[in-house]
Parts: sequence; structure tokens; C-alpha cells
Amino acid sequence: MAILDWYFDFISPFAYLQLAQLNRHREAGPNFPRICYRPVLLAGLLGHFGQKGPAEIPEKRRQTYRYCQWYAGRHGIPMRFPPAHPFNPLALLRLALAADCSDAAIQVLFDLVFLHGQDPNDPGILAEAGQQIGIADVSAAIQDPAIKTRLKDCTDQAIQRGVFGVPMLGLPDGEIFWGLDSTEMALDGLADPGLFQRDPYDRLAALPQAASRI
Repeated sequence: MAILDWYFDFISPFAYLQLAQLNRHREAGPNFPRICYRPVLLAGLLGHFGQKGPAEIPEKRRQTYRYCQWYAGRHGIPMRFPPAHPFNPLALLRLALAADCSDAAIQVLFDLVFLHGQDPNDPGILAEAGQQIGIADVSAAIQDPAIKTRLKDCTDQAIQRGVFGVPMLGLPDGEIFWGLDSTEMALDGLADPGLFQRDPYDRLAALPQAASRI
């Protein structure tokens, strides 16, 4: 069975929406590829590539939230934003790794934030989520040095692959596809390996720049 690498951060509403779409594809066909969940710290990616996140630009922040809420309604995906956004996602990312990034754990943690609209850093809420994913001592898991190192390694490895944002899908042939709107594109590439190395796509990789911002 083919494997899809899925790079995500729980801070991203787009990741929540893409997971819902991937789940629908998975339910529609028994041959859908296995998803390999790869948690990364979005702030680390943005820092490395010198980018600002959508929430760091006030006009873009408003547009992003409105779009995600609209998209959810348009596609029948229940969604409620948490009390504050952006938030520090480290606890959720570390819990995901402590739970070995199982399908169930990833869904529980995303649902906590964007389905139930809860505070992802409330100790009581985190403890309840920990019970659901089989982690008795949430505080210990979050502070585990080995878990912290794994998250850093996951983020570093993603950067080495060229992952510059989330959500991002990675195919076995090395191709990566960023964003909710590239879901179908990635699945086309999975169904037809080499699609994006052929004409007319191959020309785009060497397309010269006619101007640059100073």
C-alpha cells in the first residue's frame, strides 16, 4: 500500500480541514494510501524560511479565519475555532508523539481544538484528552526530553525535505504539495507517479525570474 506523508501542526485550521477531506477519501475507497502523520512546529518552519504566518498579518488573519469557517460550512465539516488563536501548539504536538501519532490520537487532538473549540492549553482539557488517547500522565509526556527531541527532529527533517508550511502532503517519489487546496493535486500525483516531472510541469521548475523584490 502506498504511503502519504502528512506534515501538520495543530495550530493550523487548514490542517484540520484537510484531515477531514483525507478521511472522506479514505472512507470512500479501501485502496486509499496509509497516512504517515508527521507533526512539525509551524513556527520553526516559518523561522527557517523567513516567512510570516497568516495570523501575523491582521488583514490576512481575518480572511483566513473567515475562509476556513466558510469552507467548513460549504463542505459539511463541523468546525468551531478555539477561544484564542493562534495559540502555543507544543503540548498537542508532544502528546501526538507520545501517542505514537495514531489515527485516533491525531483526530482527538484536532477535534479538541477545531471541533469542540476548546482551549488546547487548559490542563483539565489536556488531561481529558490524554485519557482518550491512552496517556495517563499528560504533564510528564509533555515534558519528556525524548519527546521534545523527537519533535525537533521531525521539524528539522521536514525542513530538509523542503516543507515550508502546513498542511503538506509528501508522496513516495519525493514530491510535496502544500495547502488544503492541493489535496486533489497530490492524490493525482500519487495515482500517476511522475506526473509533475513531465510536460508541461517540468518546464516550471526552471522558469526564470524576470524581476525580484529588493
